[in-house]
Amino acid sequence: MAGASVRLDLDGRPIKPVTICMIGAGGFIGSHLCEKILLETPHKILALDVYNDKIKHLLEPESQTGADRIQFHRLNIKHDSRLEGLIKMADLTINLAAICTPADYNTRPLDTIYSNFIDALPVVKYCSENNKRLIHFSTCEVYGKTIGSFLPKDSPLRQDPAYYVLKEDASPCIFGSIEKQRWSYACAKQLIERLIYAEGAENGLEFTIVRPFNWIGPRMDFIPGIDGPSEGVPRVLACFSNNLLRRQPLKLVDGGQSQRTFIYIKDAIEAVLLMIENPARANGHIFNVGNPHNEVTVRQLAEMMTEVYAKVSGEAALEEPTVDVSSKEFYGEGYDDSDKRIPDMTIINQQLGWNPKTSLWDLLESTLTYQHRTYAEAIKQAVAKPVASS
Repeated sequence: MAGASVRLDLDGRPIKPVTICMIGAGGFIGSHLCEKILLETPHKILALDVYNDKIKHLLEPESQTGADRIQFHRLNIKHDSRLEGLIKMADLTINLAAICTPADYNTRPLDTIYSNFIDALPVVKYCSENNKRLIHFSTCEVYGKTIGSFLPKDSPLRQDPAYYVLKEDASPCIFGSIEKQRWSYACAKQLIERLIYAEGAENGLEFTIVRPFNWIGPRMDFIPGIDGPSEGVPRVLACFSNNLLRRQPLKLVDGGQSQRTFIYIKDAIEAVLLMIENPARANGHIFNVGNPHNEVTVRQLAEMMTEVYAKVSGEAALEEPTVDVSSKEFYGEGYDDSDKRIPDMTIINQQLGWNPKTSLWDLLESTLTYQHRTYAEAIKQAVAKPVASS
């Protein structure tokens, strides 16, 4: 841990070291959170996941980042009798486990619902029964579509923030019809939020719910055929990165007109650490964690990533850097989308004094530099391999 001075919370009280049971610690968010906790705090981590590739560097005995304060437990929360014991050993449980890739919502709706609702139930139950605090990771998708998206296209109200900015305590959750299986994820996530909230109201569960708005950075998702399945379709940043690395046009679903905000993983993790260390300010709250200043259409994101990647790789961009595809062609039948996702930041600012710092250009430069260093050579070798004839 950096420095041995007493660390204080936002109210000037000394922060007591805690043991954190982190479910999904081996994923993108978990790996960055583990790193931050081990580098900057005295807390201990019980890291639970099926894979540990993204945190291997933290588990090595010679690691300079507090390897004596992290224990890896390889388990799937679906069917493992050790789960309750590990939650009991900790002061706080953070649940990051989820299927959270849009390509899966249509093609694997049952897995998506089970993963995000059914599999999360025991975690909530054990925390409630054993009086343990829970930080549960939800999603900005619980908001669904904005009110503004139902207004006529030429309505001036579409430009009124009251019709599109998403507020934790006021915005409705509006989903598409049941045939649009894309909403299986959002619906499961909303129902587990409601269950956690009810456990708090009826049984006194101390909880915090996090709604991430497109957290991006190094180690996000996978690159198909390199460290993930060849036929896999990761989220937009990794999808576009894969195209750039392979010198393929970036596929814009339905013209890339959807608007999104993006936040750098390191900014977002600072917000989570504030939640961990300020329970009196975080308990009972739902927090949007995003960066409303980094708003772009998916088409603009593709253009920026093309420009940034040309800079970090030294390779000229393709003459035709993007290609339009329909959502049906890309995701299959039953896809639907939300038009805009702009977080209101009032509650997190009031409770935790937190604001994101990193611009979209800077976070793309940092992330694409990492992607190029990590994957460019492996992709060149994979592309160069002759394919065996059948």
